[in-house]
Amino acid sequence: MKPTREDAWKLLKEYNESEALLQHALQVEAAMRHFAKYFGEDEETWGIIGLIHDLDYEKWPDEHCKKTKEILEENHWPEDWIRAVISHGYGICTDVEPKSILEKTLYTIDELTGIINAACLVRPSKSVLDLKVKSLNKKFKDKKFAAGCDRDVILDGIERLGMDKNEVFQETIAGLQESAEEIGLKGNL
Repeated sequence: MKPTREDAWKLLKEYNESEALLQHALQVEAAMRHFAKYFGEDEETWGIIGLIHDLDYEKWPDEHCKKTKEILEENHWPEDWIRAVISHGYGICTDVEPKSILEKTLYTIDELTGIINAACLVRPSKSVLDLKVKSLNKKFKDKKFAAGCDRDVILDGIERLGMDKNEVFQETIAGLQESAEEIGLKGNL
């Protein structure tokens, strides 16, 4: 039996207390659901995988993805879901290369949602609702801004997806806009 969103949320909260990490998980989930619609894929599966992707990060940052794999296996998650989750750390903490469209999308937007979140926080509105691609591009080019977000991973992911950078930026923003209030990016709009 496949895990539900409720199963994923409960498991995520079992291993994570950080509001920032939980908010990031919700943001990645929202973006993944949007991209699932965009690609004509299963929104529920993509959303759950986005939600759970950083399961081990708070407790075991030095074993990121490795502990997640163990925990998900212990909880009898489907192998292809575990592979998808683990692939987001490709080249950083795992050698599992993103191959499927789901894996390539997660790999790309994980870091990108971090930059978008940071970009929203410095806006007067503190909101994703009025964020434009042009503004995001300015922040993306500034390597000191959200320096912890790996631009090379994002660019590699965009290339793997075979998409235009601005299109990926626009679709990721759109995905976050659809759930702005639930993911903490509504700001004061």
